[in-house]
Parts: sequence; structure tokens; C-alpha cells
Amino acid sequence: MRVHADPAPTVVAPDTQLADVVFADDRVNGDMVLFQRRSAGGWHPVTAGQFAADVRSLAAGFLAAGIQPGDRVALLAGTSYEWTLVDYALWTVAALPVRIYETSSAEQVRWVLEDAGPVAAVVGRETHRRLVEDVAEGLSKPLRVWQIDDGGLDRLREDGLDVTDAQLRERRRAVSADDLATIIYTSGTTGRPKGCMLSHGNLLYEARVAIDSLERIFGRDSSTLLFLPLAHVFARVIQVACVERGIRLAHSADQAGLTEDLAALKPSFLLAMPRVFERVYNGAQQRARARGKGRIFDWADRIAVAYSQALDNGRPGLRLRLAHRLSDRLVYRRLRAALGGRVGYAISGGAPLGVRLGHFFRGSGITVLEGYGMTETSASATVNLPHALKIGTVGPPLPGVEIRIADDGEILIRGPILFQGYWRNEQATEESHTADGWLRTGDLGALDEDGFLTISGRKKEIIVTAGGKNLAPEPIEDRLRAHPLISQAVVVGDRRPYTAALITLDAEAMTSWKRAVGRPEHAGPAELRDDPDLLAQLQTAVDEANTAVSRPESIRRFRILPVDLTEENGYLTPTMKVKRALVHKDFAADIEELYR
Repeated sequence: MRVHADPAPTVVAPDTQLADVVFADDRVNGDMVLFQRRSAGGWHPVTAGQFAADVRSLAAGFLAAGIQPGDRVALLAGTSYEWTLVDYALWTVAALPVRIYETSSAEQVRWVLEDAGPVAAVVGRETHRRLVEDVAEGLSKPLRVWQIDDGGLDRLREDGLDVTDAQLRERRRAVSADDLATIIYTSGTTGRPKGCMLSHGNLLYEARVAIDSLERIFGRDSSTLLFLPLAHVFARVIQVACVERGIRLAHSADQAGLTEDLAALKPSFLLAMPRVFERVYNGAQQRARARGKGRIFDWADRIAVAYSQALDNGRPGLRLRLAHRLSDRLVYRRLRAALGGRVGYAISGGAPLGVRLGHFFRGSGITVLEGYGMTETSASATVNLPHALKIGTVGPPLPGVEIRIADDGEILIRGPILFQGYWRNEQATEESHTADGWLRTGDLGALDEDGFLTISGRKKEIIVTAGGKNLAPEPIEDRLRAHPLISQAVVVGDRRPYTAALITLDAEAMTSWKRAVGRPEHAGPAELRDDPDLLAQLQTAVDEANTAVSRPESIRRFRILPVDLTEENGYLTPTMKVKRALVHKDFAADIEELYR
């Protein structure tokens, strides 16, 4: 059993809450630009003073509307300035925002509303309102709904004109660090989501220790564009850190216009899921090949990886430095320009990025810092740091956080970032902890001699082949997804004679491939799943993935599924995790075909 912990320099005072920083004297009267807000005609600055005024007026509206301390208010909207505003206004009046993913189904929304019992909801647009009102009809309590894009928040502000500053101050100061700040529901890969209760102290500690540990990223002249759903704890903590530190923050829920937003705002750092970096890499590779410069890209790719690896082993040699300089002019600058041109660091979580992509991006001038955590740990429990980085790991524990590896390989966590339990579910809360208070993560991993954590898989998803070989599917799946034509991969083989894989195709990459090899553009995965040229391409990805595992663990056969696995069709959670049980159920015939 191995344990690692660093001392905790960060302290959250007991009488502190999240909204306090908004009303600090230097903020209320400050002209520091805190946000870039999208509005008619482009992006417009919002100062700390304007944000404080906006929070104050909206909080007054909530108080006038009868929102009481401890009341839950559901929030279903896209990532936006208004989401951040609602968060801080509710915290000001001691209420609890309960986030709902914008892509949630009616059944998922109904469950959150039933379980959390909110008294009201804030929604982004009309479709959100209809969804909430439809599922709320059968609830025991009536639900008041305010809609952002039809002026609902403005009317709420008008209702609060008679609320005094003293009333708001009394509400805010009655909240302590140990009081609940929000309920965030897990993504629910196996069964109904559980509501994680996070306190003001949880989120403040996580945000402040991130600011201290990542000081190169959270500098005074730093800025970021937040495009992850703010329903996700990872995005929520970055929001809190930016407001705490005074870092310029912009929001974007428009994936189609993300490239234009990055070009306009030129953020200095980003946070994203690994799939975003995979798509950036694959897109750059495809564009290079479409321009007849595929060989140049592949050469620059190898140089980036070699250069990054050399940084770990000392200083790159003269020949490598010259090649890297040329590669930068030919390839890397263009890639960085696609992200706005100023991004030097990115923070990644939710799934492994992969060693090769990690080296590629660092060699290209963008260092991706991988971290690891859960909703139950207020986002990250570990993270690689600019000055302490090991690509392929998820970094050392944050200061004050303890990591222990149990005898069976499970990662256990303890520290001030741990949630207060599952909402109205004492049994699940008790089962999630060891007798001596460590959180059972359900993930498997190992700590090296320097305290860096490596994730090897999920405890419940270990495959045991008919030959008795135990293997974690995630590492080989990550390698398969690195191929541009592959969108998702699900390794199977539990109690089977060998390991196999279900593969889905990336629609954008397939469009380029079909043009290159002369296949009809309308042909979909179902028509192409037996195409010999396509199968040969995918076999190269399988062969490469197999080099990382032993013979008993290697993929012997694979099969292309007729559809992709997406959040929209229910096979991925909002945090991009595969719902394996559902995939195994719905594609049972395809799995059986792999063993005929």
C-alpha cells in the first residue's frame, strides 16, 4: 500500500463563502476587466465593478422572489456569462444552484428535479423551458421558471429594486465555508446519477490551490475561453478560480463558431477533454494531407515528439533544435494559430490523453497538463504542473490531498476537496468511503517514486478473459482513438477466448477518406464496414495499439459499428464516458460476430 501527500499551504477561513470576493472593496469599485461578454456586435468587456452590480441586482431579485437559505434552484443553460452570474447571485443569498446538463434527456431532467427538489429553475431558452415544465408537471411542488433569453433575469432584477444592501449582506455573511454551495450530479455510467454535495470550502480550496500550484497559468495577464459545459465540476472550478484570481474569462457554447471565438479572444490557456486535442491533431493532419503536405506534417509530428522526449532526458541536440525550428515555421505555428495563437498551456481531464499526443503538443509549443479527479473530489485531486511534469501520468496530488493505493490497486483519496456525501443517499455515501475515511474512487492506478499518479483503468471494468488474463480496456482504447478515422473504441472479451474491439468512425475524417479513395460521399459506416481498404487502415491502428500490451491482451479482431457513440444517442455521458453496459446490450449481435 503506497501513500503520497504534499503539505497544504492553502487555508479557507471558516467564515468565507464563494461570493465574498465579488463584494470586496477593490472589486465593487474596480475597473479591472473580469469578463469578455458576447453581445450584439461582438465581445464586450465587463469590469469587476459591473459584475458586482450585476450579481447584487440579481441576488436581490432572488431574495424578493422568496428564495430561502438552502433552497435549491435548478440551472439548465449553455455555458455563458449568465450562468456565472446566476451561480454567484444564488450564493449571495445562501441558495444552492443545481446544475443540469444542456444535453440531458427528459428522463434525466426529471430524476434531478425529483431528487434535488428545487423550488425554481433558471433556463437558457424556450426549448429548455418546455423540457423543464413538461417533466415538472408530476412533481409534488410547483416550479417557478425564469428564462434567460426572453428577459427573465431582467424582470427578476426589477422585482428586487426594494431589497437593501443590508439584507443581502446579512444573507451572504450567514454562510460559512462548511455550508453547501451546490449539488452536482454524477454522469451516471452505471445507474441513476447521484447528487454530490460540495461546500463553499470544497470549491474555494480547490480553486485557490490550483491558483497557487499553476501560477504560470493563472497570471494577472492570463485569459481563457470556457467552452466546456459549466454543468461539469471541472469547468465550474475554473470559473471560480478565474473570479478569485481576477483572470479574464469568456464563455462560448457555440461549438461551430469556436475557431472564430478563439481567434477573436486569443486566450492564454484552455481547458478541454482529451477528445478536443485528438480532434485538433487529426484536423491539422487531414488539412495538411489535403494540401499535399502530408509528408511534411508527419515529419514535423516525429520532430515534435522527439523534441519533447529530449526535454525529459536533457537538452535537445543541435540537429534536433534546428529541425524543430523549421517544423515550427512549417506546421506548429499554424496549429497554435487555430487555438488563437497565444495558448501556451492547456489543462486536460476526464480521460487519458495518451503519451504520444502529450509529447506532440508540448513539442508543438502547447503543454497539456493532465489531471485526475471526480465530482466527489471537487474536480482535480492530482495534476501535472509546468515545473513538475511527467507526460503519461496525471501528476502528483494537489497540496493537502492524500493519495493511497489499496492492496487491490484501487486509488483512495483524502483531503479538504472531498465532497460532503451524496444528496439524500446515506447508504451510497457510506459505501463510497473506507472505514478510516478514504474515498473509494473505483479507479485503478499506481504511484511512482516521485508521487506521480498513473491511471490504469476502472475497477469495475476490468476484463477477465477465458484464459484468466486480467486487463483494463482504457489504455488500449485510448491508443485506438488516436487514429484519425476512429471516433470511439470499446474493448470486449470478458470470459471470452480473446480480446476484440468495437470501433466507430469519425464522420469528419471519413469525409476526407472517402474523397481520397473514391468512395461515394453518401456512404455511411453500415455500407463501408466491410470495405477492404478501410479495414486495412483500421488494422494499422489495431496493430499499433497491440504493441503496448502483451499477446494475451492484444486485440485479435475488430468490428465497425453502424453508428457512432455520442452523447446525443445516449451511448456517452456528458463527460464523454462510454456507457459500456448499454453498448454491450444494444450491440450484442456485433459482439457475438467477433467470436464466430
